[in-house]
Amino acid sequence: MYILGIESSCDDTSAAVITDGGLLLSNVIASQSVHEEYGGVVPELASRAHQQNIVPVVDAAIRRAGIERGRLSAIAFTRGPGLIGSLLVGTSFAKGLSLGLRVPMVDVNHLQAHVLAHFIKETPDTEVPEFPYLCLLVSGGNSQIIVVRSAADMEIIGRTIDDAAGEAFDKCAKVMGLPYPGGPHIDRLAAEGKPEAFRFARPRIDGLDYSFSGLKTSFLYTLRDNLRQDPEFIEKRRADLAASLQAAIIDILMKKLEKAVDMTGITTVAIGGGVSANSGVRNAVADMCARRGLKAFIPERKFTTDNAAMVAIAGYFKYLESDFCPYNAVPYARIGG
Repeated sequence: MYILGIESSCDDTSAAVITDGGLLLSNVIASQSVHEEYGGVVPELASRAHQQNIVPVVDAAIRRAGIERGRLSAIAFTRGPGLIGSLLVGTSFAKGLSLGLRVPMVDVNHLQAHVLAHFIKETPDTEVPEFPYLCLLVSGGNSQIIVVRSAADMEIIGRTIDDAAGEAFDKCAKVMGLPYPGGPHIDRLAAEGKPEAFRFARPRIDGLDYSFSGLKTSFLYTLRDNLRQDPEFIEKRRADLAASLQAAIIDILMKKLEKAVDMTGITTVAIGGGVSANSGVRNAVADMCARRGLKAFIPERKFTTDNAAMVAIAGYFKYLESDFCPYNAVPYARIGG
């Protein structure tokens, strides 16, 4: 069995091949640096770059897997959510390749692919989670706590009611004058600063839902008030600001995650999504699990950002259930689209 995965939900064009048991044979990613000068992803530029990249990226993934394209069993592709122009490129290519090779298509939900990334095996003895497990999914557009009962049975028990954790990182980084994407720069600076230097607002939201809009406002007001006194405030205190911001975001994330552990009684915890690459988040989850005797699954950083290996493994599970996608399926920008 050989499953080709195609990821094109945002600004990374990626293709990967997975074989029996979830063993990864290749994972090729073409990133787009053009968006850095705009401070964010420009959808039209992203879709054009996907058109240029998708053929060589898919070709490279198949060659590195050491197989001929005629041996592919199915084509898995990200159907959504994401940028509709980017998704159209991946969806259209998947349809054409599926028809040409006469193999079925499998449509993949981008967020579920992040959740299932823990089942990617780089070696046959790679340890994977047992069901059920809790997954903290944190990215630029989503912050969710998910009960994963099986590859096909996921229940969101907590989600952001406004902004996501990754959005808070990036937007606060932007007002500090840091390059896009801001999250990695905050992570780097936080290692040099004092997390207790500033106290930013924490939301008071019942249940397991998240909110980060108040934190962003508190951060902005801190900058505004201090810049009035010292125009060089950000430059002088950049590391402390980054460390305090990161500590606040992690505090918000972890309090809800621990509450979810108490409510569900589930003893395996995983993280996923782009923000799971953050050093502070990774350490906080590992420390919490060690303190409470829980099993922690923290993905390698290369599987936290958008990549086709996670699409291929999600497609692998659907292929096993013969859950195929019709050719009239269209991509969707948002859940429920």
